[in-house]
Amino acid sequence: MALLEVKDLCKTYIVDKRQNNVLRNVNFQVEKGEMVAVMGPSGSGKSTLLYTVSGMDRATSGSVLFAGRDIVKMSEKELTEMRLDEMGFVFQQMLMLKNLSVMDNIALPAIESRRHKGTRQEKYEEVRTLMRKLGIIDVAENDINEVSGGQLQRACICRSLINRPEILFADEPTGALNRASSEEVLEVLTKLNSEGTTVMMVTHDVKVAAACSRVLYILDGNIRGEYVRPGNADGTQEQKIRSLNNWLLELGW
Repeated sequence: MALLEVKDLCKTYIVDKRQNNVLRNVNFQVEKGEMVAVMGPSGSGKSTLLYTVSGMDRATSGSVLFAGRDIVKMSEKELTEMRLDEMGFVFQQMLMLKNLSVMDNIALPAIESRRHKGTRQEKYEEVRTLMRKLGIIDVAENDINEVSGGQLQRACICRSLINRPEILFADEPTGALNRASSEEVLEVLTKLNSEGTTVMMVTHDVKVAAACSRVLYILDGNIRGEYVRPGNADGTQEQKIRSLNNWLLELGW
């Protein structure tokens, strides 16, 4: 069974009494352990798709089965608990509380979770373990304005993982970073995926998308194409980028 199964998903906004159909009968699946990118031009519905399938926004119609449960039918309380305990989120804007240290920001979801068992001390030890794994333990006590963009985004990834989610959703996770920091974050995400974490991300960066096993191309609220990384997955990074770029150009990218 797919971890995420989306069927006939529609999302409509009413703006100035006019109906804006942002998503139109979208269908796709994400298998456990996959790393899937969503690409498309500005205004195509990429972020709306991510927010709707993760329960941050309500679908107008259709179904979103997450681990076999339809999140479209869940109450707000159920959705809140599911997002906290079973999903991780990383955004382009690295939102953290300014009055807390980097480590305290990462620990917050674990402290708030009722499903995450253990004492406060045990939870902080898990935070330290994650920070060591992602190479930022040396900034644990820093304020969030005392670290680089790459370090802060890795801290956001730590925070997204602290409750051991089933899936990690990322919206332009490298979009606000310079080239070096982007490569750092991409390396972390691909390593996490190789260790079994399921990832679904929106990106405009072909280099980031080329690291994924599959790419969904969305245009005017519809999935217009699906790219599966060729069998020569061991090719160079440049070959992977060139192959994906050629496919995107065929779709009018």
